[in-house]
Amino acid sequence: MSTDPLIDRLATGLRPVRRRTPWRDATILLALGVIEIVFVLKLGLMRSDMPDAMGMPSFWWKAASLVVIAAVGGATALLSLDPTRSPRRGLRIVGMLALVALALGWLVDVLQAGPAVFWQRLDPAHGIVCARKIVELSLPAVLALGLFARRGASVDARGTAWAVGIAAAAFGALAFVLACPFDDPLYVAVWYSVACGIVTLVTRLILPPLIRW
Repeated sequence: MSTDPLIDRLATGLRPVRRRTPWRDATILLALGVIEIVFVLKLGLMRSDMPDAMGMPSFWWKAASLVVIAAVGGATALLSLDPTRSPRRGLRIVGMLALVALALGWLVDVLQAGPAVFWQRLDPAHGIVCARKIVELSLPAVLALGLFARRGASVDARGTAWAVGIAAAAFGALAFVLACPFDDPLYVAVWYSVACGIVTLVTRLILPPLIRW
C-alpha cells in the first residue's frame, strides 16, 4: 500500500515555522523583566528609602542573589527546550547557588543583625503580603516561559518545569526588590523562599502535561 496519499494529506496546508533560538527567547524574557520593573516604577511602588537601602550589604545581597538565580534558571529553562539538552545540570547549579546565597545571607546577618527578636524580624503580617506580591509578579514570566516551552521540544518535561518555575519566581522576586522595604536576611530568606517555592511547585505540577510531545 502506498503511503504517498497519506503523506500528501498530512502535509497539505503546512506552513514554514520560524526556527526558535534561545537568544531570541532570552531577549524577550529580558524585555519582559524590564517591563515589570518599569511597571513597578510607574505605579510609584519604589521604596522611599532606596538611597539608604543601596548603602546596605543586605540589599545588594538580596538583589545580586536573585539576579544570578534568575539568569541561571532562565538559561537552564531555555536551553532545555532543545531536545539534545537536559536541564538537570543547570538545576543542580541553581541549587548550589541558592545554598551559597543563603550562606552569604547568614554572613550578612551576622554582620548587621540588630537587637530585634526572631518573631519581630520575621514579621509575618508583612511577610505574607510580600510573598503574595512576588507570586503575582512571577505570573508574566511563568506565562512567557510556558509559551516558549510549548513551542520547544524538551525531552525532560519535569526538569524543564522545575527550571521554568525557578526562573519565573526569581524574576518576580527581582522585580519586587525595588518595592520591598525589608532587607533583613532572615525575613528575605523565609518569605522570598516561601513565594518562590509556591511558584516553582505549582509550575512543576501544571506545566509538564502542557509541554509533553
